[in-house]
Amino acid sequence: MAHFAELDSNNIVLRVIVVDNKDTSIPDGTEVESIGVAHCQKLYGGTWKQTSYNATFRKNYAGVGFKYYADSNLFAAPQPYASWTLNTTSGGWDAPITKPTLTDEEKAAYKYYSWDESLYQSDNTKGWVLITP
Repeated sequence: MAHFAELDSNNIVLRVIVVDNKDTSIPDGTEVESIGVAHCQKLYGGTWKQTSYNATFRKNYAGVGFKYYADSNLFAAPQPYASWTLNTTSGGWDAPITKPTLTDEEKAAYKYYSWDESLYQSDNTKGWVLITP
């Protein structure tokens, strides 16, 4: 089975569907993305890109609301904060400041760091806040 994501005009994923291998392959069984895309277009119209359930290509499995970045050939979740940048190697988002490492005591107390965009916007040397549950 292959998975295909339908994209809107801004490359935002509208839906992801499963397509039978027979509708994505040449006679010898080799999967060809363009065959799957043509199959999806025939059934539903629109713009389609193949996505990998195991994230073996295009970095992430596409989900509704994800964006396809054509210049990097990857799917990524929505940008979590305005200051974060897309990491085209991992397909994830990087904060502008490295997340601090928890001490053993903090881990034992179930503390964690959370990003505060407003704190970063007022002082670009800050942004991570230690949370105590």
